[in-house]
Amino acid sequence: MDTLQILRMNGGEGETSYAKNSVVQRKIMSYESPSIEEAVTDILCKNFSETMGMTDLGCSSGPNTLTLVSEVIDMVNSKSQKMGFSLPEIRVSLNDLPGNDFNDIFVSLPTFYQKQEEEKGKGFRNNCFISCVAGSFYGRLFPKKSLHLVHSSSSLHWLSRAPPRLAVDAAVPLNKGKIYISKTSPSSVSKAYLSQFREDLSLFLKSRSEEMVPGGRMVLSFLGRTPADPATEHGGYQWELLAKALTSMVSEGRVLEEKIDSFNAPYYAPSLEEVRNEVEEEGSFVINSLKAFEVEWDAGFQTDSACEIQENKGKISSRGGRVAKTIRAVVESMLESQFGREIIDDLFVKYAELVDDYFSRTTPIYINLVLSVTRKGP
Repeated sequence: MDTLQILRMNGGEGETSYAKNSVVQRKIMSYESPSIEEAVTDILCKNFSETMGMTDLGCSSGPNTLTLVSEVIDMVNSKSQKMGFSLPEIRVSLNDLPGNDFNDIFVSLPTFYQKQEEEKGKGFRNNCFISCVAGSFYGRLFPKKSLHLVHSSSSLHWLSRAPPRLAVDAAVPLNKGKIYISKTSPSSVSKAYLSQFREDLSLFLKSRSEEMVPGGRMVLSFLGRTPADPATEHGGYQWELLAKALTSMVSEGRVLEEKIDSFNAPYYAPSLEEVRNEVEEEGSFVINSLKAFEVEWDAGFQTDSACEIQENKGKISSRGGRVAKTIRAVVESMLESQFGREIIDDLFVKYAELVDDYFSRTTPIYINLVLSVTRKGP
């Protein structure tokens, strides 16, 4: 399963769009700000030039995309003034897979530039140049030594493909009834996922090392885990509940069991140690910091809101419905490719109910990792 072909966030501005259902990702971005600000300061102090190249890898679309760009520009502007530097020209490259809704970004740019000029003066437009680059970040995207700052948020937990070792080629599937690492998965499943993650992260780091200037900075934020056990609930229980929702549709005759058995999510939540080991082994970067923090599954939503979502089977309580819409906005394209469009609405009604039940027993959390590194030189 090639992620390039099947993964894209839901485009547009509709009720199931990523633009309307990415507040959790926005909350995660707020935790990255100190690392980004420290990186910007370091770049301006040690690596100042008249132009500054930056990229946001896995930028998606919607309000989060240009919010990050605006924050970085504000940081560069503020730090430059304090240091007595003139504002460098900033080249911003927004990257995502070809299926991303880049048109949403293009339509948003005039309003973005207008707002920036109102805040920073008419000359701003001649200091900031934004472009979009379609392609997988598991490979080269930019010219050599063209980037000073690399950022990626909520993206690197996506693998370039599902582990090929899990392809159904035996009488009994290796991960039967599951779509990700589970407590019942044999060790060969977690080993296959780890192997794919290591291959992908190594290629990612190698590619960025060629594109970044020596001393350039990179801040990466992605879902992970703190326990060593890859089957920990904090590492991927959202997939366990999704597998349960799909399995419930098998008995209804709406999903074939073998379709579940042959679907493996192209996702991996690495441990801190796995990330550190791979960065050190690849060797192009020095780790400045590697931290983990907890994020509730419905973080960023107004907890006192009376919001409920209405689906074709009636109302669903707020928290489960919100999580279901957040997950749907991210994985719908993959599920539709495997199971068909006709089950999607009912699938996420069931999923929301399972999430509600899970909330009644615990407080579900994601573990998010923030990695800050410096490109070695020269």
